[in-house]
Amino acid sequence: MAPLKEDKLSAQLSMNAVQLKVGDLDTMSTYYQQALGLEVLKESAAGTSLGRGAETLVQLTPAPGLQLPARGEAGLFHTALLFKTQSDLAATVLSAAQYNQSSFVGSSDHLVSEAFYFTDPEGNGIELYFDRPRDTWTWTGDQVSMDTIYLDPNHYLNTHLSEEAVVGQKRAGAEVGHVHLQVGDVATAHQFYVQTLGFDQTAAVGNQALFVSAGGYHHHMAMNVWNSRGAGPRKDTLGLGEVLINVPTQDEISKIAERLDFAGVQNHHTGSELQFKDPWNNQLRVAVR
Repeated sequence: MAPLKEDKLSAQLSMNAVQLKVGDLDTMSTYYQQALGLEVLKESAAGTSLGRGAETLVQLTPAPGLQLPARGEAGLFHTALLFKTQSDLAATVLSAAQYNQSSFVGSSDHLVSEAFYFTDPEGNGIELYFDRPRDTWTWTGDQVSMDTIYLDPNHYLNTHLSEEAVVGQKRAGAEVGHVHLQVGDVATAHQFYVQTLGFDQTAAVGNQALFVSAGGYHHHMAMNVWNSRGAGPRKDTLGLGEVLINVPTQDEISKIAERLDFAGVQNHHTGSELQFKDPWNNQLRVAVR
């Protein structure tokens, strides 16, 4: 049964910085600066915040005693950084491709977006993407049409790269557009993220992947089992530390807390933000932007 309208997440929801637990803070910080053109916004004993302008995109938290997660464990599939123009995207793709510790995974036309995939030195997935205009997206009811069509990276760079974008790469705006997780099964993900938390399902790939959003976006979060089918709760490993979700009001946070309480999901409501875990121990935090 679909959640009631009043149980839906706010249409003004947005994603915020993703926290990563890292084994080698210096190597990882250098990667995000040199490969992706992020700037250090804050450094402390708790870690390093990196982003563009005033927008934190990635929070690196040192955890030198932890191990890398096994391939089949639940956790992060990728953090997706959204760029405002195709030229801005092309400039960062070029930078990432040229960095010697950057691994290019592939590129795809998803109909709603154009995306390039990399992994950082500790194996965390990264998507760099540009959204096509919303009026070009095709919806069938409440489901958006997405696909995975090969996108030639060299042709893309030749078409969209400009000297101005390369020179201004670090000044170009970017944000966390969505976060994609590895989970154990799609049915449980739907029960938690749609029925309990209040996202809308916008697309699904059978029992392999689920895409969810608020406010008619193609997806703010996704969950798949491509590497992790049957995975149980995560161990404490390197990789994903926390996903931050922003909502417009404290009242929205209180409503989410009520839904979690009703579903029996343990949570901690500090009065200003809400902390809880999904069924695979992926840590989420909801705060007012």
